[in-house]
Amino acid sequence: MILDAARAAASRLFSPEFRSVFVKTLGLTLLALAALWFTIRGLFEWLAWPWIDAWLPGLPSWAGWLGVVVAGIGLALGLALLIAPVTAIIAGLFLDDVAEVVERTDYPGDPPGRAMPGLRSLVLAIKFFGVVVLGNIVALLLLLVPGINIAAFFIVNGYLLGREFFEFAAMRFRPETEARTLRRKYAGTVFLAGLLIAAFLAVPLLNLVTPLFAAAMMVHLHKAISARESHAPI
Repeated sequence: MILDAARAAASRLFSPEFRSVFVKTLGLTLLALAALWFTIRGLFEWLAWPWIDAWLPGLPSWAGWLGVVVAGIGLALGLALLIAPVTAIIAGLFLDDVAEVVERTDYPGDPPGRAMPGLRSLVLAIKFFGVVVLGNIVALLLLLVPGINIAAFFIVNGYLLGREFFEFAAMRFRPETEARTLRRKYAGTVFLAGLLIAAFLAVPLLNLVTPLFAAAMMVHLHKAISARESHAPI
């Protein structure tokens, strides 16, 4: 069920039907990451660099260049950890666009879902943005623990992204409380699907279209789970 949903989502990523939403999500993701890069870099130069210069006065010129390289690597790692929350908030803005394309092209005989009100969708996306930021801070700290390391990134993001994207997709057809109940009932399936999203997120360049892939995949997964629920014995 998970692999079928992932395969169906991946096959649509670059299709003509997805072109408009693809351009919007990719463009906004790039703009958000660029803004974060310049913000983090500005904060580093404003707060950290004067402190380093005062603590180690009289550094040779080569040390300054080395510091710039090390700082650049640190900023890149910090930005990599922020891709997940950026993905979550952008998905919150465009999930309905993605879902409508998937429902129209792959499920033409089914009743279409209803879009969440814009304000409610934005509130949920911002709330989840904060949760994912905190989760990735925890994952960053766990990277220092032997035996856990990079697995923390996949576990944290697998759980959080799986939960968020599935509930977004489910709430097009169900009340919010019912969507959460369904997600809890299939928690293992949703978590494994979230791990696939986290793996997608870990691939450079490909991670820029994570919102599109994750949203489409969870629409397919929710459809499959709904079909299973409808055939389950009462």
